[in-house]
Amino acid sequence: MSEIFESAGIALLYGLVGFVVMAVGFIALDLVTPGKLVHVVWTERNRGAAVLLAGQTIAIGLVIDQSIRASESEQGLEYGLLSTLLYGLAGVVVMTFISVVVGLLTPGRLGHAVLDDNGDRPHPAAWVQAAMYIGTAFMVGAAVS
Repeated sequence: MSEIFESAGIALLYGLVGFVVMAVGFIALDLVTPGKLVHVVWTERNRGAAVLLAGQTIAIGLVIDQSIRASESEQGLEYGLLSTLLYGLAGVVVMTFISVVVGLLTPGRLGHAVLDDNGDRPHPAAWVQAAMYIGTAFMVGAAVS
């Protein structure tokens, strides 16, 4: 029975690390997206911003998944938690960097295009940007595994 509680405690700790990485990812996305992301998604109900945030959230989850798998080590729980945190943050940095670079290479301002809803449909750039986050997550996940 104590093994179950120990495993649950470990899962909770990894979940907290994942939450921290997701929070940092949210802040990073907020910095590269026009407006305040909380307001744009929840108050303005902007579909493009919601697609982008959903894509990034899935992407960070993929990176955290692979980071936890790669962190299994004989060096202990603390090492595993730290490596998961660092791998996750590296994923956020890479995703944000790629987003900024692609934004510089696309016509107009990508952040504004992503938030340009057409009635009830998000701009196609929102889907592309979300897919870019997910694709980047697979690359980072492969690198850490």
